[in-house]
Amino acid sequence: MGEHHHVTFPQEIINEFAALGIDLVAMFSAGHLGTRMGVRIVEASADRVVGVMPVEGNTQPYGLLHGGASAVLAETLGSVGSMLHAGSSKIAVGVDLNCTHHRGVRSGLVTGVASPLHRGRSTATYEIVISDEAGKRVCTARLTCLLRDAPVQGEQARTAE
Repeated sequence: MGEHHHVTFPQEIINEFAALGIDLVAMFSAGHLGTRMGVRIVEASADRVVGVMPVEGNTQPYGLLHGGASAVLAETLGSVGSMLHAGSSKIAVGVDLNCTHHRGVRSGLVTGVASPLHRGRSTATYEIVISDEAGKRVCTARLTCLLRDAPVQGEQARTAE
């Protein structure tokens, strides 16, 4: 589960972040929580973010995919889309997430697809549709992120102290 996977990014996005010393693949690895849950981002752009997550290891006591696991997948994918929309000068901070769970899943992989509903200067909202391996909708989520100015490199070092 803790394997690192390569994410697909447009080359101009890779170049923009690399010029600032930022490794996009590491940045969008879904973080420690996503890694523990087996989230893998397979496609990423401001227009569409796709990720997968195993059901196994992410279930509730009845053996169904945990709703919180769906929320983690949704927030991860929507946040990646928001960050890519905002560009390297901003950071995306989730301020609202809602999830509607449509059906249970007991095994296999679920796939989430995040699509933009609104991409502004100060907020971005993405709809995330999570489906099972048969293509049946498991969950529909919506994430809104606040887009804040990224701290200047020197400020980050002072803030960490």
